[in-house]
Amino acid sequence: MGFLYSILIGGVAGYIASRIMESHHSALFNIILGIVGGFVGGFIARRLGNDPDNDGLFMNLLIAVGGAIVLIFIGRLL
Repeated sequence: MGFLYSILIGGVAGYIASRIMESHHSALFNIILGIVGGFVGGFIARRLGNDPDNDGLFMNLLIAVGGAIVLIFIGRLL
């Protein structure tokens, strides 16, 4: 269940982040971006003192979207 949950949240997060940053990619890239963004966002949240493992669905989605936005931003810098 956790793997499917990660894919679902990652896909939604990648889609939202690509719309916010006006980046147009394929659905598969958005899912991968969202999943990796979830890891990046979770890392940043832990460094700021938040525990994303105990947060709900909405907070996990926001963290994943934030991480995906960071990844898109870094990709544009490179």
